[in-house]
Amino acid sequence: MVDVDTFLTTVYVLVDEVCQQEWPDERVGVGAEARSGPAPALSRSEVITLALFAQWTPFTSERAFYRYAERHLGAAFPALPARSQFNRQLCRQRECLVAVGLVVARRLEQAVRAQRRAGEPCPYEIVDGMGVATRTLKRRGGGWLAQVATLGRCTRLGWYKGVHLLTAVTPQGVLSGYGIAPAHTKDQPLAETFFAARHTPQPRLPEVGHPVADGLYLADSGYEGRRWHTHWEQDYAATVIVRPKATDPHPWSPAFRRSFAGLRQIVETVHARLLDTFGLGLLRPHSPVGLRAHLAAKLVAYNVALWLNLQWHRPLLAFADLLDW
Repeated sequence: MVDVDTFLTTVYVLVDEVCQQEWPDERVGVGAEARSGPAPALSRSEVITLALFAQWTPFTSERAFYRYAERHLGAAFPALPARSQFNRQLCRQRECLVAVGLVVARRLEQAVRAQRRAGEPCPYEIVDGMGVATRTLKRRGGGWLAQVATLGRCTRLGWYKGVHLLTAVTPQGVLSGYGIAPAHTKDQPLAETFFAARHTPQPRLPEVGHPVADGLYLADSGYEGRRWHTHWEQDYAATVIVRPKATDPHPWSPAFRRSFAGLRQIVETVHARLLDTFGLGLLRPHSPVGLRAHLAAKLVAYNVALWLNLQWHRPLLAFADLLDW
């Protein structure tokens, strides 16, 4: 366990190092133009550090985190602004936040690769989708995020109002990229955009990350379809492997199906950590920009927690006792 001050200091040093290397000009974020007017109350690194710290489950809401920050973090962040101003700064730094997460993911992959024989690249990644509720289903009215958060269905939530999240995870549990769409979007169209953005990088979608070295992805039945697989392999160099149906003329053996399910199990563990440790199910944003910023904070916080465990020689996914509250 580490205390809160040590955690904040370590994360701040990591974030500030990445920011200074990638974007030394504080006024300019990734893909953003220089802004005029008075300087913000917090620096870019301070905003990202606080945003990552705010994602841990003891904080059940933004207000709960900000009450804690105002009471206990005044010495570390003496210029802490009002909560609304902090949220505006976080939304403004979203692309920097995403980029920090991708840099941390690359460092984790390099560290894991160094432990493998001859530094071999990761042979595959696991892709899977999950529902993220942004509004209570039984509430009346249109609510926020019209046409962004829609009605969808997933195994874990049943019917829900929110977004569909696609994640790409390495065999060690590193989150290498993600994408979101309205909840009613099926897995194949979302994967189509994800693979296309990885193959031809899009400045507006930096969160998808980089393609796998061998282009091999393991997926569940939601990504099946021979035409989809042929298209992804020919146009995006993405080979997607899905367990065949029982009616397939060439079914897998029971042992092979169990082995395949075991390889994909890590993505379920990652989703459980995002929900239990980082409160992914507690998102209640009021704008598309806020949705993307706060979702990015949760997913980047997950990768940063992996990096901290690696630095402190702890099991990568041991989050429950990482922070001493």
